Amino acid sequence: MKPFDVLIIGSGLGGLACGALLSREGMNVCVVEKHARFGGCLQSFRRQGRLLDTGMHYVGSIAPGQILHQYLKYFGILDRLRLSPLDPACYDEIRLDGRQYPFACGYDRFIDRLAEQFPAERADIEAYCRLLHRVGRTISVETLRSGRLSSGGEEYMGISAAEAIAGCTRNPVLRNVLAGSILLHSGDRQQTSLYEHAMIHHSYIESAGRFVGGSQHVADALVETIRRNGGTVRADSEATRLILRDGRIDAVEINRTEQLGARYVISDIHPVPTFALLDGPHAIRPRFLSHLQSLPQSIGFFTTWLLLRPGSYPSLDRNYYLHNRRPDLWSLTGDHLGCRIPVVLVSAQPSDDGRFSDVISLLLPMEAGEWAPWAGTTTGKRGDAYTAWKERYARASIDFVAPHLPGLREAIQSVCTASPLTYRDYTGTPDGSAYGLVKDCRNPLLSRLSPRTKVENLFLTGQNLNVHGFLGVCVSAAATCCALVGETYLTRKIGYE
Repeated sequence: MKPFDVLIIGSGLGGLACGALLSREGMNVCVVEKHARFGGCLQSFRRQGRLLDTGMHYVGSIAPGQILHQYLKYFGILDRLRLSPLDPACYDEIRLDGRQYPFACGYDRFIDRLAEQFPAERADIEAYCRLLHRVGRTISVETLRSGRLSSGGEEYMGISAAEAIAGCTRNPVLRNVLAGSILLHSGDRQQTSLYEHAMIHHSYIESAGRFVGGSQHVADALVETIRRNGGTVRADSEATRLILRDGRIDAVEINRTEQLGARYVISDIHPVPTFALLDGPHAIRPRFLSHLQSLPQSIGFFTTWLLLRPGSYPSLDRNYYLHNRRPDLWSLTGDHLGCRIPVVLVSAQPSDDGRFSDVISLLLPMEAGEWAPWAGTTTGKRGDAYTAWKERYARASIDFVAPHLPGLREAIQSVCTASPLTYRDYTGTPDGSAYGLVKDCRNPLLSRLSPRTKVENLFLTGQNLNVHGFLGVCVSAAATCCALVGETYLTRKIGYE
């Protein structure tokens, strides 16, 4: 078989985005996925006839002229996506100590709505927004048109988000509110950078929406684009070895039975298992591999999906961040009915007609110690104790959320759950980490990876490189592809699409 130009390991968003970009450049691309379905955290699955999303609950910067809209247009999938805007007057609602705080789209409206609750701190909110805007605009469409992926911002990677917020306001309640959607970046007071916090929040303040009909259709659209461009996308095809010759990958072994040749190899899986596949002498130092293995993973999520009786509960046009009482929102310690519940994200999937909620997801942050007793098990083989443990957390999550959303409990038809172990088994992410490697602002150079590796034709992509999330992974995919075809050339093409 003739070697491919590019072989991509993993069909998560990063891998599929790279495949769409490079196949559009005329490269002969092959994406291999070890599971039967494509998409990684874009996957949706069916239970009782309902589509349940796994990890992509809402996205930002989706309006024309905004950065994610531009990427989706260049990928060639924008016209095939079903996107529904969240309420621009309140896309996220923070509930804290019995009060409700809206996050609105558009900086002026964001400021006005929060200033209704904090009139004496209006200048503080304005200062916070200027900071977000300054960081977020470094990856604008205008920047792409100038021939660059980013116009800077690296200095913000070494600044603590918590300290930056504290520098904007002395009001402790406002500080907590501004950190209220902390689950978007598994916020850690010591580690989370201003860069990560600002990039994510700037994106949603620009515009916010969610996918209708399951996020799986995004992955399916990218697969279709790759195939239209002459590329290949294969399921049930696990990369089991990267065979090296003279310091380069000569072939990729698939399912331990066949070998595929490629000029370049891009890995969209976690870097630790990627480098473990290398078979043969290479230039990657053992010290670097040891350092990589020592880096902490971000938190995982315990998810409870509420499958609702048809037409029984109105559509939710916003997300809710419901916080347990605790003095510091940057702490993920908290207790509810004997379960560690510091905060729950409530996110809804609308029915086809948009009038009712079909499925509601409850996401609870969960550290590895909670599921450690079953760490050595696999999906479907964890026993009765694990099932009882999941049921207990599901009940506690519902009991925590129900007082905030009257009528929800009565609308529940059935319940489905997944722990970080489930995500670990289906996505291959160590510990079921939601956002990959922790990017530590105290040592930004030691916890961030380049798309290039010391193996000449091996490249990395995905959420472990830069900022996680839909937009962050699209930018990382573009960075990986720029390493192959040139930054000025590719960014201008994307920017002027």
